[in-house]
Amino acid sequence: MVKVKLAYPKIPDSKDCPWQKCIAFEKYDGTNLHWVWEFELGWYAFGTRRDRFNLDDLGIAEFNAAHPGLEDAPGIFIRDFAKNLASLFLQHPNYQCPEITVFTEFFGVNSFAGMHKHDDPKKLVLFDVQTEQGIVTTEHFINDFRDFNIARVVYCGKLTGQFIHDVRQGKYGVNEGVICKGGDNYDNLWMVKIKTYAYLQRLKESFNNDWENYWE
Repeated sequence: MVKVKLAYPKIPDSKDCPWQKCIAFEKYDGTNLHWVWEFELGWYAFGTRRDRFNLDDLGIAEFNAAHPGLEDAPGIFIRDFAKNLASLFLQHPNYQCPEITVFTEFFGVNSFAGMHKHDDPKKLVLFDVQTEQGIVTTEHFINDFRDFNIARVVYCGKLTGQFIHDVRQGKYGVNEGVICKGGDNYDNLWMVKIKTYAYLQRLKESFNNDWENYWE
């Protein structure tokens, strides 16, 4: 295992958000995991936002020991994503680069605030892909990876105060909230997160005075 600076950036809340065109994806209540592919090595590493392991038997055993509750993740990724993603990277003109990192959320039906129930069936949802240029734009992500289990799109349009209000009130049928992404190239990509009031209430009931640690 090696520590990494931060495999995926911290997403700001909507306080200072740009009032621009965006695509809003469902934000799943789980654990952020990254998977690293290299042109010659194939899938060789994976981990959480803050650590990385070799994607082999020894590395998976080390990951399982370090992160109880996440043991199903490597098998799901290898079964559902690894082969087809590698084929896409080798063939698609947008991904002709030496190394690519993909980001997934790991969760079950009863996962909450990053904690998982042992007996729950788990899944991985793909929500971002990063090349040497940066995180790919939302439109490329949707078009290029639509055949995979990607985060659900819940809204396309201008980010407005009314949309933020509607998300918080539960209008869009999301459990935790949404991630809004905008920008049309690698250099101006932006993201903000918006969570529901129902999720806020669950946090307050479960964590009392520590609920802000799990909020936006």
